[in-house]
Amino acid sequence: MSTDPAATDCDALVVGGGINGCGIARDLAGRGWRVVLVERDDLAAHTSSASTKLLHGGLRYLEHYEFALVRKALAERERLLRAAPHIAWPLRFVLPHEASMRPAWLIRAGLLLYDHLARRALLPGSQALDLRRDPAGAALQPRLQRGFGYWDGWVDDARLVVLNAIDARERGARVLTRTALVGAQRGAAHWQVRLRGRDGRETLLRTRALVNAAGPWAAAVLARLGHDAAAAAPRQRRLRLVRGSHVVVPRRFGGELAYLLQNPDRRVMFAIAYEQDYTLLGTTEVEIAGEPEAAAQASADEVAYLCAHASRSLRQAVTPADVVWSYAGVRPLVEAEGEVHGAGRAGPALGDLSRDHLLDVQADGAPLLTVWGGKITSYRALAEEVAGVVGSLLGDARRPWTAAAALPGGELSARVAASGDPQADFAAYVEALRRLHPWLPPALALALCRRHGSRAERLLDGAAALADLGAELTPGLHAAELRWLQREEWASDADDVLWRRSKLGLRCDAAARERLVRALGSAAG
Repeated sequence: MSTDPAATDCDALVVGGGINGCGIARDLAGRGWRVVLVERDDLAAHTSSASTKLLHGGLRYLEHYEFALVRKALAERERLLRAAPHIAWPLRFVLPHEASMRPAWLIRAGLLLYDHLARRALLPGSQALDLRRDPAGAALQPRLQRGFGYWDGWVDDARLVVLNAIDARERGARVLTRTALVGAQRGAAHWQVRLRGRDGRETLLRTRALVNAAGPWAAAVLARLGHDAAAAAPRQRRLRLVRGSHVVVPRRFGGELAYLLQNPDRRVMFAIAYEQDYTLLGTTEVEIAGEPEAAAQASADEVAYLCAHASRSLRQAVTPADVVWSYAGVRPLVEAEGEVHGAGRAGPALGDLSRDHLLDVQADGAPLLTVWGGKITSYRALAEEVAGVVGSLLGDARRPWTAAAALPGGELSARVAASGDPQADFAAYVEALRRLHPWLPPALALALCRRHGSRAERLLDGAAALADLGAELTPGLHAAELRWLQREEWASDADDVLWRRSKLGLRCDAAARERLVRALGSAAG
């Protein structure tokens, strides 16, 4: 066991390699703090890679009067569209009107409010649609003749996490994946924490502050820190773990757009164009008990629910037999203790729970800050808030810096002149890369730019022909990119590569996966 203080001391230890943890580590490192981030599995291995992959304010949250949450998320949506145009872009949504569920005037009023709650420079406003004439109506059941159009954003959620981790590392943070926190002792000025790596070796680390950003495992981390059962939950709040499941089916409509469908149970679901050839359907909300990891699998009932409700609105029916991939994530949602909802029923319905976050700060000794909840869209604002609180607890808040900062790969100005339209700049960058490397097949050039942005140039450095990228291990993945993912992005297992650093798993058969596994093993050796 290593006990060298010079090698292990830091100002802040962040536990959790999801979007909140990586965003917090990035912000703290950028303020000059000595930061270590630990994640027991891969980055974004759980909740943060299992979202609906949207940058949105949450149109349905307006029904619950969460105007501040929606306003914040809408402002963050614009920031992220600028900061990472390679992994985030505008997406048009179509909301067919179901007269029996919500009146048209209410939806129109909500969309107008949605348009104006925050400054909107990149996205058009909403509009009423005649679905008998609008091309988007062709994919819908004939009964759906009216609707509304509006714009939100799309994001590659797992890559967003990785980009934050890369930026944190480049600003001085140490990012330790496959490293679990197994114990800790709290002193007046420091925590002494015991970490265990993938190889079973343990390390002692001393930190001035500890940030618990473990998502649905935050209560388990608190227990590991020596807190009793009553403390292992948000103070004076009830923690509820909620599973959201999604399915992917062969494409059900043309164009790069999404549908927001209203269900008879008054929930909504999304049908979204996904990875060129597919449609993503989600999400469900099922409360779970026990270990989050064991529960993070879409149930047969949830798959049937998503297929049935998609078939109510889409012209081409969807059945469970059509599903090519399903995934699920568990989110921690919090409610005020003793809150009553409905006819005497304790606690609000799952759909009524806030998606905002709660920070629990304990400063009686070395600082401990626990993050409960949050949304992927507003992760940057959450990280900025946490970094300010941590700095204040350490005696120096330091200035925030991330609001206008690009994420790795989002800096395109070295090759293209900024036009004010991030997606136009991204398209120009793809063309610039193709001029630099005319031997690159167009589809591969676009895929590399989508995954790596301007850093695709570094990946391709020294290559003068396609053969220089090495063997094509799976469709769209060459040996040179695999080495990059291992060296620069902490990828070590096949699922890291196929489902989190990319979505190439959708097109990868068993033989290709075996080639990838062998290549990963030979590189590790």
